[in-house]
Amino acid sequence: MKTLIIVDTQYDFMPGGALAVKEGDAIVPVINRIMHNFDLVVATQDWHPANHKSFASNHEGKETFDKIDLHGTEQVLWPDHCVQESQGAELHRDLNDEAITAIFRKGMNPEIDSYSAFYDNSKQSPTGLAGYLREKGAGDLYFCGLAADICVYFTLTDALKEGFKVTLIDDATRPLDRDAYEKQKIALKKEGVSISNSNNF
Repeated sequence: MKTLIIVDTQYDFMPGGALAVKEGDAIVPVINRIMHNFDLVVATQDWHPANHKSFASNHEGKETFDKIDLHGTEQVLWPDHCVQESQGAELHRDLNDEAITAIFRKGMNPEIDSYSAFYDNSKQSPTGLAGYLREKGAGDLYFCGLAADICVYFTLTDALKEGFKVTLIDDATRPLDRDAYEKQKIALKKEGVSISNSNNF
């Protein structure tokens, strides 16, 4: 089953948001245009409690983008973003949510971050996405969303490890760090990820 997974197209990752991705809003019409080509559409949502340990504001003397050891896992300290029930945590209003079958929320445990839509960063707690996809018979996964070099990237690599066929829709995502993303794409191709474009759908 051909499945589209839309990662974290939330206001806090859009221009003007707390953790803005340049041109993040430009992907929304691209995603809407290709949605009808998929048998199943699933979205993910960062959904942090206000006391999340990935927020610099919850560590005295620390600055945004500092790195700490959080329970044995390296953690970048982010600005407060995608706080549960906040406007910044909402999916972009122009995203065609009528086509979305299910939304998987992540990052809810205040003690550990969750970049990937499949697992938290310590790989201890699955979100249930892999089981859901297998139950639906979805083996051919296509990914888009924000941010390309963080949550999309870690979701892609976990999808590979879970044995799915993985395709990245390059023009339906945007990175925080363009240089890092370009290097990641080279590595992803070597690992078996297909890189595609929305014009191919």
